[in-house]
Amino acid sequence: MESLLTEIAKAFTVHFLTEAVRYVLFAGGTFLVFWVLLRKKLDHRLIQNKLSTDRQLKREFLFSMSSIAVFSCTGLGIYFGVKAGYGAIYKDIHTYGIAYFILSFPLSILIHDTYFYWTHRLMHHPKLYKHIHLVHHQSTNPSPWAAYSFHPYEAFIQGLIGPILVLVVPMHIYTLLFFGFYQITYNVFGHLSFELFPAGFTQSKWLFWHNTTTHHNMHHRYFNSNFTIYFNFWDRIMGTLHPHYDEQFEEVAGRTPTKKSFEPSQNAA
Repeated sequence: MESLLTEIAKAFTVHFLTEAVRYVLFAGGTFLVFWVLLRKKLDHRLIQNKLSTDRQLKREFLFSMSSIAVFSCTGLGIYFGVKAGYGAIYKDIHTYGIAYFILSFPLSILIHDTYFYWTHRLMHHPKLYKHIHLVHHQSTNPSPWAAYSFHPYEAFIQGLIGPILVLVVPMHIYTLLFFGFYQITYNVFGHLSFELFPAGFTQSKWLFWHNTTTHHNMHHRYFNSNFTIYFNFWDRIMGTLHPHYDEQFEEVAGRTPTKKSFEPSQNAA
């Protein structure tokens, strides 16, 4: 019993430290670069024309650390599940072949995007919203620190994507690592509050499907649209893309350092 508890404690600690370091590096690094060092140069690209308060930043950080503790528990589920023969994490690329190794990464991203969209919409149900998702939406104008700012219930729901992927898609250890880096990168990017993509991006027939910071920022501002994380396929298919998304993106991306930022009219929501 003691050895099992020691193994659980060790595995939890490794997962927690790994997730915490990754979160601080990506969220903190992004905050430092864009909110501190490049703040004045990017002022015209600030989507809502204002920044979060210090109180909000503190709340986002504390809830994110709480979420990391929950993610570490789902990480334990992966660790002991695979150890018991459920799911697969492999180290030899030739186990499933190079083609599968390459394709398993975009497949995992597509699965996550689908999982995120439908669980996200579910959490917006009136009977669930105030108990689960309200914490995240307290940041109506988010910062990079909001990437993991979830109620513990939502953190558990979001953290389940790891065990699901390992059960559905045998994951090479490097693919799992790449997935972790990609999701935190895009999560932080979605909460940046500065639009970095150039004007015309959402009009491109090759790129329109890829989400922008404006896309997720509008979700935090208006609540009832733009539910996807990486791509906007599901939003377009299900009719949940904000009707003024392209218009607002072009307005923000088309600003110059001397151009006054735009405030949408009340009926824009």
